[in-house]
Amino acid sequence: MTKKLRSQAWFGGLGRDAFIHRSWMKNAGHPDDEFDGRPVIGICNTFSELTPCNAHFRQLAEYVKRGVREAGGLPLEFPVFSCGETNLRPTAMLFRNLASMDVEESIRGNPVDGVVLLTGCDKTTPSLVMGAASCDLPSIVVSGGPMLNGQFEGCAIGSGTDVWRFSENVRAGLMSADAFYAAESAMSRSPGHCNTMGTASTMASMVEALGLALPENAAFPAVDSRRNRLAHLAGRRIVQMVHEDLKPSQILTKAAFENAIRVIGVIGGSTNAVIHLVAIAGRAGVPVNLDDWDRCGHEVPCLLNLMPSGKYLMEDFCYAGGLPALMKEMEHLLHLEALTVTGKSVGENISSARCYNREVIAPFDEPFQPHGGIAVLRGNLAPNGAVLKPSAASPALMRHRGRAVVFETIEDFKTRIDDPALPVDASSVLVLKNCGPKGYPGMPEVGNMALPVKLLKQGIRDMVRISDARMSGTAFGTTVLHVSPEAEVGGPLALVRDRDYIELDMEGRKLHLEVSDAELEARRKTWKPPRPSMASGYQRLYVEHVMQADQGADFDFLLGCRGCAAPHRESH
Repeated sequence: MTKKLRSQAWFGGLGRDAFIHRSWMKNAGHPDDEFDGRPVIGICNTFSELTPCNAHFRQLAEYVKRGVREAGGLPLEFPVFSCGETNLRPTAMLFRNLASMDVEESIRGNPVDGVVLLTGCDKTTPSLVMGAASCDLPSIVVSGGPMLNGQFEGCAIGSGTDVWRFSENVRAGLMSADAFYAAESAMSRSPGHCNTMGTASTMASMVEALGLALPENAAFPAVDSRRNRLAHLAGRRIVQMVHEDLKPSQILTKAAFENAIRVIGVIGGSTNAVIHLVAIAGRAGVPVNLDDWDRCGHEVPCLLNLMPSGKYLMEDFCYAGGLPALMKEMEHLLHLEALTVTGKSVGENISSARCYNREVIAPFDEPFQPHGGIAVLRGNLAPNGAVLKPSAASPALMRHRGRAVVFETIEDFKTRIDDPALPVDASSVLVLKNCGPKGYPGMPEVGNMALPVKLLKQGIRDMVRISDARMSGTAFGTTVLHVSPEAEVGGPLALVRDRDYIELDMEGRKLHLEVSDAELEARRKTWKPPRPSMASGYQRLYVEHVMQADQGADFDFLLGCRGCAAPHRESH
């Protein structure tokens, strides 16, 4: 017996309310039979011209609609908050949870039977998946795809990654301002998100590894016709998923999250994935924490030679076979029985995958780098954990002891970092405070602090840096991030002072402040929490309810799945 569609609670029957719902929808020219029992598919669109990564989504949505109609569904597109990374201040992360609330309530409150989630820029993927997981309506993700490879002065350049490199070269006097300006257009030469393994590409890979997207979702460039084909096929598939009643809760299992953690480790994925995956798991009601990241990712190598860990870009990854080829290479680490949106298992999806370029995707027994994954560090400086990305760090700094140079705020850092009198050398440890979830607020991507110009001129290109902030997935360096608890709430990071010794031991998973407990307690008695920058509006809601980084920085009242039961109370 066919299950009654959720949308029929709005459109079915001869009552006055059904008349109202159908009549208003018909002003778009819909014929009568479109409301008599065919699945209504919501296309959750994060298109915005202020979110350049997603600016091509109007066209992408049209391909989804084709597929939905072919499969006998009615596609209805709706906008949600587009959490754009590149322009939104003070940081897009401040609004990820707000966007997820928009998605959740838009899905639950509207007459849809399934949803296609159009994602691209960094936070649009986790926010849409978090909202969809909280509703548990049949859902499939279509990512917008990366930009084409950047090309500058005869060389491939990567979005984000080469920005950091060029910027340091300008500050060191190694690159002219004219060349720096010229690189802008050469870097971003087509629609799409970052073409490096930044957060956007990591998120596109994450949803494919989780089983929420069709195979090959991660790597097709935004302008490749196969991206449109994939959107078309996703439109067809979501209608079938509605008939099968295949929901996120059946896909987002512990096994799926462990698969994603291992895949993110092997691709040298963004540290931001830690926070977003934990937050998604919290909505799905699946226990995932930092210990899972360390357990599943501790021993995995990095197989993908792609910026910022390597030299190639997402377009090259696509031609090499994309994520299915990489997952095939590491299949012995995966839960191959895990269910996906195709209705098939992970193992079935990757069974015929092949690698076409071993320079890009290395064999598992001959990895590109021995250390992949995300290293979870603990110690008296990070009792609840901190993270470091080994594949993007300097091997010589993976075990390091140095004196702290402390910056209380990002403004303090920007004011003093290039001061010739700053007491800093290559062995120093740069420490940045009050940039965590509550402290900034919003936990910005400022953890990969620029190095002092006087050291850049000496040829220094990496130092140990520690903060309660995040960093761009496109960034690189020996950067300890997400220190928890954060300084704003009185975590040990708040008590660090200039010239304190700090020890980092990546292999030992240790982050230690060489200050006695008694001295730390004395410092705590004189510590005063910073005053919030805004005491009302959304920022007040955020600061009062956001959880710490190790808990996914979600709002405490959003944990769990609230379901998608059609509201019984009418609006008229």
